[in-house]
Amino acid sequence: MSNKYLNAISCEGNNVFIDIEVSPNSNKFQISGFNEWRNRFEVRIKQVPQKGRANKEIVKELSKLFNCNVNISKGEKSSQKTVMVHDVDIEYVLEKLTSFL
Repeated sequence: MSNKYLNAISCEGNNVFIDIEVSPNSNKFQISGFNEWRNRFEVRIKQVPQKGRANKEIVKELSKLFNCNVNISKGEKSSQKTVMVHDVDIEYVLEKLTSFL
């Protein structure tokens, strides 16, 4: 597992914070890569960023992926966001994310 991903992930207690960059209007939801320049995971979503639809899709899909509660802690109105994954350890999150890369 590469240390470059650790720049986009931090841990506080039982919660893990993940820096993501969102691209709307995709064919499907997917974690498509890692932007080394911005130190963010690239996430493609189906929804457009209107009336909170994009944020709802991100929370819903990441909650399914990690099988726990997820919320957006920073960047609700930005394409660069930080999501908080509740009650998990950082190794579990890294394993799930890197399985897509």
